[in-house]
Amino acid sequence: MIKMNNESIESELWFTLYYLFKIGGYKGSIFIGTEDLGKILGISQQTASRRILDLLKRGYIEREIRKNGQLITITEKGFDVLKEIYRGLKEGFEEKEKFYFIKGHVFTGFGEGAYYITRPGYYKQFEEKLGFKPFPGTLNLKLKSLEDIKIRKELEILPGILIKGFVNSERSYGDVKCFKVKIYDDVDGALLLIDRTHYNRDVIEVISEENIRKKYNLKDGDLVYLKVMI
Repeated sequence: MIKMNNESIESELWFTLYYLFKIGGYKGSIFIGTEDLGKILGISQQTASRRILDLLKRGYIEREIRKNGQLITITEKGFDVLKEIYRGLKEGFEEKEKFYFIKGHVFTGFGEGAYYITRPGYYKQFEEKLGFKPFPGTLNLKLKSLEDIKIRKELEILPGILIKGFVNSERSYGDVKCFKVKIYDDVDGALLLIDRTHYNRDVIEVISEENIRKKYNLKDGDLVYLKVMI
């Protein structure tokens, strides 16, 4: 049973309506007998006939009986049902495309995060482009699964949010690509992909306005889940 706006439609009726649409109903009226419809749906002629009658009673189709079959037209109400299902599917697929889910195990890094995060050339851009003032330090996560490593590689080719490198009197600093994240689907943060790093590609670094280690009492080896906005 599929719940629509003000009524429910049985899944077998929705499926039948969908196939009527698919085999030509999207263009206008279609001529089809119940025997042929039954073959398409993998059901008996009697079951196909019953479904057509049910769709008629619901007002999802109109029917004109002809000598060798029937001329079926999907009504505006029928199209409304199809459109609502389509919108639900579209939103679901688009939602999937907007996010990645990635996880990694906490480990203690080289301790350089605080230094780099607080460089004025970076810090100001983090605040302007990410919308928060980052805690001076990064949360280092080691990716263990092949799926998570694959996602990291995919992030490398996406545009993300660019934190531009800069030069000061001491040295030059490379670009940093960022993706906004939800840590444990709770706290806002950002995943960093750093041009110049000592880490391998199975490592990601995360920043947030909060001290994530302290907030969640994280220890080395603990698993952290991120929802990555793309």
